[in-house]
Amino acid sequence: MKRLSEYLFLLVVGGTLYYGFEMIFRGFSHWTMFLLGGICLIFCAQQGIWTRWREPLWKQVGWCIIFVTACEFITGIIVNKFLGWNVWDYTGLPFQIMGQICLPFIIIFSGLCAVGILLSGYVLCYIYGEERPEFHVI
Repeated sequence: MKRLSEYLFLLVVGGTLYYGFEMIFRGFSHWTMFLLGGICLIFCAQQGIWTRWREPLWKQVGWCIIFVTACEFITGIIVNKFLGWNVWDYTGLPFQIMGQICLPFIIIFSGLCAVGILLSGYVLCYIYGEERPEFHVI
């Protein structure tokens, strides 16, 4: 039950932060971005739990950016292409694939992943009494 509480809390925090981020920088968002942001923050925490927060931060960011990019691509195919909701379109940006993912946003998301890893580690430690993360770059 405690783990479910952690996941729900991280889902709401991640969703709220990402939805807010989009509102500030794009002026609009979509409920699917709330879910995507929450799921990605849960993964940021889960990969830390799996590795006991011992891996260098650059590795953790690498794993998370792969996860986030894959989730963004899959979500984009579903909500933008299949359902036609047109939540985003990166067609005009460099190094894009089908308008759903692109290199500039992968770079931006890598910074958000680093913040998500740190945030989720400390949330789990200080709110839920989980193991204290030991972050290091190398």
